[in-house]
Amino acid sequence: MSAMTWSKSPVSGDEAAVVVVDADTSIARLRELGYKQELKRDLSMLSNFAFSFSIVSVLTGITTLYGTGLSFGGPATMTFGWFVAGAFTMVVGASMAEICSSYPTSGGLYYWSARLSGVRWAPLASWITGWFNIVGQWAVTTSVDFSLAQLIQVIILLATGGNNGGGYLASKYVLFAFHAAILLSHAIINSLSITWLSFLGQFAAAWNMLGVFVMMIVVPTVATERASAKFVFTHFNTENNAGIHNNIYIFFLGLLMSQYTLLGYDASAHMTEETKNADKNGPIGIISAIGISIIVGWGYILGITFAVKDIPYLLSPDNDARGYAIAEVFYLAFKSRSSPSPYTSVA
Repeated sequence: MSAMTWSKSPVSGDEAAVVVVDADTSIARLRELGYKQELKRDLSMLSNFAFSFSIVSVLTGITTLYGTGLSFGGPATMTFGWFVAGAFTMVVGASMAEICSSYPTSGGLYYWSARLSGVRWAPLASWITGWFNIVGQWAVTTSVDFSLAQLIQVIILLATGGNNGGGYLASKYVLFAFHAAILLSHAIINSLSITWLSFLGQFAAAWNMLGVFVMMIVVPTVATERASAKFVFTHFNTENNAGIHNNIYIFFLGLLMSQYTLLGYDASAHMTEETKNADKNGPIGIISAIGISIIVGWGYILGITFAVKDIPYLLSPDNDARGYAIAEVFYLAFKSRSSPSPYTSVA
């Protein structure tokens, strides 16, 4: 990792005149800030966008907390709450993009805090922001990776017969091993060169985009029983195991699925020192990652929810996926082509 050099005073006079000769305006901006360029600029606008879009990852976020959305508010909260969370996220993202265009540095948020808070408060503001940012990164990484480990556990269970068919349920120790292996693999990947990371970022973005379109079309298409448009857009589920009956509170809890998904777009800011013309492409990466994720994510929610018929059954720990709602939706959709739907027996 390269050291960051930050002069408190921007360049002036003859030094500033030299800046304008740079073809890359972000390099010129760093010099104006008195910031020494250390990292190699290899990322294009597409690569910068791909990092944020793949970290936002609507496939990951929605899949992980779809059960939470069903429990608190159900289809109505997910379909309309998605835009509520998306609107607020876009406001935050637009503000971050504006700051990013002025301070295109790899430090991102903690550097911005230092610059914007003034000399007196810069150390404290930067320290607090930096720690909140890194702790958030730790929490998100462990959370997402553990969710993947749980999904692998459920996939194995369903592939071997399901909960009601004698399927294999990995123990908590095996689940922990899955989690550790995923974390280790991600650590290795992040140790690769920026060229490889750029390729993997673009591949992940394409995978997320393609995966969403495939699932939103295939799942409701293969399902023999589908929900009505009225159910998808108006049904508000108030039944939950938490004993919460206030509709407003239920709605806000249901927003957790959307808000958990729409985060991580600050990655574009952290990659600006390795992005060409970062003062322009960094902000574009932030805004486009949020905007495209909102559109694609809503399509994914609709596609899956049109295959939902019986919410209590999907959330029940007695179903084949042991209450992992979205896995049960997929399982029932494809299984229904070869056997009667269990919805009939629980109706």
